[in-house]
Amino acid sequence: MIRLFTALEISDEAAERLARLQRGLEGTRWIERPDFHITLRFMGDVPEDVANDIDEALSDIPVHPFEVELEGLGEFGGKHPHTLYAGVKPSDPLAILQGRHESAMRRVGLKPETRNFTPHVTIARLGRVETGAVYDFIRANSPFAAPSFTVERFTLFSAKASTGGGPYVAEKRYPDFGWVDEE
Repeated sequence: MIRLFTALEISDEAAERLARLQRGLEGTRWIERPDFHITLRFMGDVPEDVANDIDEALSDIPVHPFEVELEGLGEFGGKHPHTLYAGVKPSDPLAILQGRHESAMRRVGLKPETRNFTPHVTIARLGRVETGAVYDFIRANSPFAAPSFTVERFTLFSAKASTGGGPYVAEKRYPDFGWVDEE
């Protein structure tokens, strides 16, 4: 079994802006800068043969370059916040791309995603942080924005089975331009 999800990688400049936020909230598990991303579709734990079907389905998804902009801070969990995030400004190209991922995964045989798509970049897992402290942090760091960046591809990531937060491994990028990443 392998735990998979697709996501957009974010620009270095946006990642730097997010990293500057990561202080002043005790009891927080900050997400490492290389693991910042915008999830398009979480597949969960799948057998290797299904992973091959997923790869094939993802290869058929067209990607047209579009702009992404991070704006605002928020939390998931309401009265008991568990995740702190930076919002992603909604856009038609992003919604279309996410919809194509959802459709492709249904064709592969995965169950439909039941949660509404809320584009975001997780910056922290909150654990036992007091609710008031979370909202104080959001107010103190608002308004938040990062420069827009162009997305030309998406990435299939694998993750360790855990509560989230990485480290994540980029398994493949789509479309595959034959680029060699310099590290």
